[in-house]
Amino acid sequence: MYEQDMQRNETIFGKILRGEIPCNKVYEDEHILAFHDISPAAKVHALVIPKKLISSVNEASEDDLTLLGHLQTKIPEIAQLAGCDKHGYRVITNVGPNAGQEVFHIHYHILGGEKLSGLNPKL
Repeated sequence: MYEQDMQRNETIFGKILRGEIPCNKVYEDEHILAFHDISPAAKVHALVIPKKLISSVNEASEDDLTLLGHLQTKIPEIAQLAGCDKHGYRVITNVGPNAGQEVFHIHYHILGGEKLSGLNPKL
């Protein structure tokens, strides 16, 4: 379904989707892939990506409602499979370089498995 997007996606996520780079998979279906981050920021750190190439939330369109809704509603299941659903978890997506987006393929971070610090440690 998203084969054309996978072929033109030169990000690291495109390479993962094509099987050129291995990942530690948590969940996969025809629309999304979830896998453990190789540089975790928490005890549990999974990434959830759509198989369609969307650069960021800013580039999402009305055509992406069903896909991104599916992704969002799968997050609790993915958190459970990753082992961080019992005591809470954080879901983050970064938009643009100033927010820390490094890979320009929309992705959601699921962080948990431990008590997480506040979003703004200066407060």
